[in-house]
Amino acid sequence: MTSDSWPLWEVFVRSRRGLSHTHAGSLHAPDAEMALRNARDLYTRRSEGVSIWVVPSTEITASSPDEKDPFFEPSADKPYRHPTFYEIPEGVKHL
Repeated sequence: MTSDSWPLWEVFVRSRRGLSHTHAGSLHAPDAEMALRNARDLYTRRSEGVSIWVVPSTEITASSPDEKDPFFEPSADKPYRHPTFYEIPEGVKHL
């Protein structure tokens, strides 16, 4: 297998504990272990991360921005899913 035929991997890095992973970029690698090592070397050279995820690009399924309205429209008719629909009693803490 040549480097030209290596699969594309998407890299997600978490900069600190308690934060979410964010997309850092993409890279080509022959397998998951090498993708993880290359991602570490490429995206966390200055100790910017505490955790890295690598995901084969072919395994990611995404919605299209062009289909935003029809795709997300069904959630608009269910206001009970939004926290503004509920009244929070005064004695309830930490919400």
